[in-house]
Amino acid sequence: MTFARRAALASLTSLTVLAALSPLAASAQGAYPNKPIRVIVPFAAGSTTDIIARAIADKMGQSMGQTLVIDNRGGASGTIGQAAVAQAAPDGYTIMVHSSSHTVSPSTFAKLPFDTLGDFAGVTPISSTPNVLVMSPSKNIKTLQELLAAARAKPGSMNFASAGQGSATHLNAEKFKLAARIEATNIPFKGSGEAVTEVMSGRVDYYFSPIAPVIGQIKNGQLVALAVGSPKRASALPQVPTTAEAGVPGSEFNFWIGMMAPSKTPRDIVNRLHDEVVKALNTPEVKERFAALGAEAWTMKPEQFDTYLRDEIKSNAVLVKAAGLSPAQ
Repeated sequence: MTFARRAALASLTSLTVLAALSPLAASAQGAYPNKPIRVIVPFAAGSTTDIIARAIADKMGQSMGQTLVIDNRGGASGTIGQAAVAQAAPDGYTIMVHSSSHTVSPSTFAKLPFDTLGDFAGVTPISSTPNVLVMSPSKNIKTLQELLAAARAKPGSMNFASAGQGSATHLNAEKFKLAARIEATNIPFKGSGEAVTEVMSGRVDYYFSPIAPVIGQIKNGQLVALAVGSPKRASALPQVPTTAEAGVPGSEFNFWIGMMAPSKTPRDIVNRLHDEVVKALNTPEVKERFAALGAEAWTMKPEQFDTYLRDEIKSNAVLVKAAGLSPAQ
């Protein structure tokens, strides 16, 4: 047999082997997931982000045939959980459900153990969850204009709660302050629960709270809802105007919750996760849960979400600078 014929047969044999192996490779890739998926939430259990993550994870697990295990990694305004995801194997078995705070941390921390742009791949937003500006009825303020009048009558006398320096609740309040041209001091707390308690007591003047932790208190009169910080009214509080409608244009803040993965996660896995989130959002159980939370389903393709994250990192940097916030060391 000539050398050329032997080479041709060897090449044909290699192609035959590859063809035989291709279905096996495809089958192995198609087997995802074949073990539980860890979902890191960079906030404490019971937070709005955590509640949203659990609602989605339950339905995704049923659809994917594997358990999605929630792993709460609270602390340092979410950066502890972010670091854990950035350092995880990019195999689809560690993902993150985070909030708008993800795009704030590059501006509010002087140094981070991860690259917010380079170390994460967007999967999809999950929800847009408006913040609502609440006060204690003991303050005897019933409208946003009354709040502004009180703040301007005694400049610097007012304060507001936030769920930590650089949190979405903090940035919402800072954007409102700048747009309204009032002075008020941030009082940071470890989370929404503590912030709500202090506002209800009257020790802190106001708070841009996620709707879920305060909707009960609004309905029973323990808190007064003056406005929502979102670009449009919240379906859970349709009678409450937006801050822009109430006379403060330019104060809109979109508080979102979304899913991300380590940056080198295979694109087919990222797309699968995206599709599973969309599927979960369309179930009656999740729709009912979101309605109770005042959350509205919101999705986009992974590539679109990556672009959105890049743009919001830039816009939040401008906001942080305008508010005069010093990055934490």
